[in-house]
Amino acid sequence: NDVRFIDREDFEAHEARVCIHQGHTLDNPGRPRTYTEQQYLKSPAEMAELFADIPEALENTVEVAKRCSLDLTFGQSVLPDFPVPDGMTADSYLRQTSADSLEERLSQLVAEASDATAPAAADYRDRLAAELDVICGMGFPGYFLIVADFITWARENGVPVGPGRGSGAGSLVAYVLGITDLDPIRYELLFERFLNPERVSMPDFDIDFCMEGRDRVIDYVASRYGRGSVSQIITFGTMAARAVVRDVGRVLGQPFGFVDRIAKLIPFEIGMTLDKALAQDEELKRTYESEEEVRAIIDLARQLEGLARNAGKHAGGVVIAPGPLTDYTPLYFEEAGGSPVSQFDKDDVESIGLVKFDFLGLRTLTIIDRAVKTINRGRQETDEEVLDIAHIPLEDKKTFALLKRCATTAVFQLESRGMKDLVKRLQPDRFDEIVALVALFRPGPLQSGMVDDFISRKHGKNDAPIDYFHPKLKSILRPTYGVILYQEQVMQIAQVLAGYTLGAADLLRRAMGKKKPEEMAKQRGIFVEGATSLGVAEHTATHIFDLMEKFAGYGFNKSHSAAYALLSYQTAWLKAHYPAAFMSAVLSADMDHTDKVVTLVDECSEMDLTVAPPDVNESLYTFSVSGDRSLRYGLGAIKGVGQGAVQSIIDEREAGGQFEDLDFCSRVDLQKANKRVLEALTKAGALDRLGPNRATLMQHLPLAIRRAEQHAQAEAAGQSDLFGMPSVVEPKGEQEGLPNETLPDWSDAERLAGEKETLGLYLTGHPIEAFVDDLAHLTSGRIADLSAAEPQGGYGGRRDVIVAGLVLQMRRRGNRVTLVLDDRSGRIEVTLFDETFQACRNVVATDAVLVVEGSLRFDDFIGEWRVTARRVVDIDQAREEHAARLLICWDVNGEQSDFIDQLQGTLQPFREGKCPVSLVYTGPAARARIALGEDWCVRPSRELIQ
Repeated sequence: NDVRFIDREDFEAHEARVCIHQGHTLDNPGRPRTYTEQQYLKSPAEMAELFADIPEALENTVEVAKRCSLDLTFGQSVLPDFPVPDGMTADSYLRQTSADSLEERLSQLVAEASDATAPAAADYRDRLAAELDVICGMGFPGYFLIVADFITWARENGVPVGPGRGSGAGSLVAYVLGITDLDPIRYELLFERFLNPERVSMPDFDIDFCMEGRDRVIDYVASRYGRGSVSQIITFGTMAARAVVRDVGRVLGQPFGFVDRIAKLIPFEIGMTLDKALAQDEELKRTYESEEEVRAIIDLARQLEGLARNAGKHAGGVVIAPGPLTDYTPLYFEEAGGSPVSQFDKDDVESIGLVKFDFLGLRTLTIIDRAVKTINRGRQETDEEVLDIAHIPLEDKKTFALLKRCATTAVFQLESRGMKDLVKRLQPDRFDEIVALVALFRPGPLQSGMVDDFISRKHGKNDAPIDYFHPKLKSILRPTYGVILYQEQVMQIAQVLAGYTLGAADLLRRAMGKKKPEEMAKQRGIFVEGATSLGVAEHTATHIFDLMEKFAGYGFNKSHSAAYALLSYQTAWLKAHYPAAFMSAVLSADMDHTDKVVTLVDECSEMDLTVAPPDVNESLYTFSVSGDRSLRYGLGAIKGVGQGAVQSIIDEREAGGQFEDLDFCSRVDLQKANKRVLEALTKAGALDRLGPNRATLMQHLPLAIRRAEQHAQAEAAGQSDLFGMPSVVEPKGEQEGLPNETLPDWSDAERLAGEKETLGLYLTGHPIEAFVDDLAHLTSGRIADLSAAEPQGGYGGRRDVIVAGLVLQMRRRGNRVTLVLDDRSGRIEVTLFDETFQACRNVVATDAVLVVEGSLRFDDFIGEWRVTARRVVDIDQAREEHAARLLICWDVNGEQSDFIDQLQGTLQPFREGKCPVSLVYTGPAARARIALGEDWCVRPSRELIQ
């Protein structure tokens, strides 16, 4: 039980009451009892009487209190001392290092200036001096030096670092020290958005590192400042809506499938609660009201929802203390010998003065690094100049052509469906518009009309003229076509129009974001008075303030947007110029996520890139480039094949040459590449070059493994040759004692099922191919043909169609289900409203082949064709319903007296159908079609046809 003791003064000041839950267990939450002051607070005499039987309890309590001595200091930051050269302070060292670094960068910055309006060297020096005065005046030089030090170490030790994130990208000092990699003057990023002398707060750099190198940087920091002084920060996982349902179901002993079905009905959204889910999802509500067991689980889950469930580590937060961490915070160890985390969470850590550094892992940096290394290996072979991704041109036509045609799958920040729609409408043709895309794609701008205004003005539509509100604001709002999109623009408007300092303008921006009426009234007066004093009409100033106030809530941090836009551009550039290297890096980074791999392999097909099957003689652990337009599947992407097994195969291949047959089993380490691994390799096609076909390989595999194990045991025991004489080398195949016969290969369905099981996708074929002949009679046409029709605008031009395809994706949103069908000619989205879905839910599933009757329409908003379904059946039912007849070829070659008996026995289990049967008889002297009688009619199911 949780009992919190407070002293009498605090009790009286806050009229506190104490709640104690009596008899509280998981099965019986118990009832809270509230005690008044008279019931709870006791005098020393009363306490002595209450504990008369154990007087040492009171004595020990006093002793513990005497020994407790803890002073907590709040609001005062503590940092480790950064080592500086003798005779220098942190201030002077930061000033000198920054000045020297700026001079090194200036030649490049001035050379890159493309027009007369570009900033001059004096602009950089003046800005640097002003920033250094603020940083040193606020006492933060040590913070900048610490961050610059571990980022420099990362770059020098091959750990890719991001260009910046958040408002820190607005600092020129950070740029020249290498903390960020985006010129804040060139992109009009404001230092005051990051560090404001009029609003004292700790600077906070969010640093992105390559996923694979992040832990190395943390380890460097720990070794530099002392392992007892560095730790990560604790987080507390709570019982969220889905998780608490699963936990309660498990504790109550309900079957997993039953509980999983309930959990999946809860919409997957941030901030989702059980009450919201019941209000939003009709099926969940219906199930809750009709099934008593479901109601019991959800009712109990609602009581537990939101409670702390477990402790974990903050995604990137690291604290560095000036001494032992135990002087500042208690520590928590997840396991013996593990790394410590603070018992205080990130907010409490900062409140006691410890400084949090964010070491964030970003997968995109890993992708860029892998792609560039692959490209440079190829360039070294041809003596080309090494590619430096930080210095690619930002006006590349090929890159913007890729963006305009919406080929943004795997492009950082631009690959979601909604973002693709936005890219398609905007048609970006300069870097600033990529910055704008990152800022625009948020709920506020999308719902406020800002996005529509921005796009209409960019394309010069007559109904959307650009209005800058005042001539002084034209230079500020021109890049965004008169739309107040960035927080920095709010600050600049206040500075230019009303005479604010940028520090004061930052306070105005924060006030507008918080929307406090009294603060806004105060700021309105200051703004209007300042603007009128500078010659702006009062009504104009008031109007502009109202606009700023309206858009400030939607405004985005341009520093963050610009830094991420740079990564978006770099990934798009790589995809446009080096597609094979880029896609191999993307696939390698996501190869543990099968759903993602499926999407990316499809994208390779769209890009005209071939993805060759895995091969033990060619593949690496990750995906690799095998030609200008070809990739090789990585062995590590095969389910059930671990890194140890793959490394064993690669080591043996490099040491002993390529594998030729199932002697492969005797050459690799069977402790790592066991039977389960070898079977997975066979099903995936990785052993295809070692035998005639997969069926034969799978049949011979157990014997090959057994022979290899016997051979290994004999060698280990020194019994290869009883008399120590060299053994006679037998021909390959015979030495393993393997049979030489070739078995019939698996059917297409079996082969594809094996690939789906081990790779998560169909690599060498498609299930729809088995039904191509039938689809010509069952559907209105292939999806590609239907989608090629010219749209007639809006929702006009609807027509009834029948389409068929494999279900690639299935999403539930509110009262409808959305499917993506693929018939290998193309894809189309199908919407099933609740009534239709309930009628066919037994056949709708991922990887099912379905036939859909519905209405085809063109959606102007996303520019694609869609089908609204009226009826859905699986392919087998559709064939049974529409089959005209079953034709059986009877080719008589010699005596076949038992044919009719065999035919009758085969058809017997299916004789309840209505499909007529005909024989196509071919004899020595004649050929004829024979229609069998009505009593021979069958149900033409897939089983019968097979």
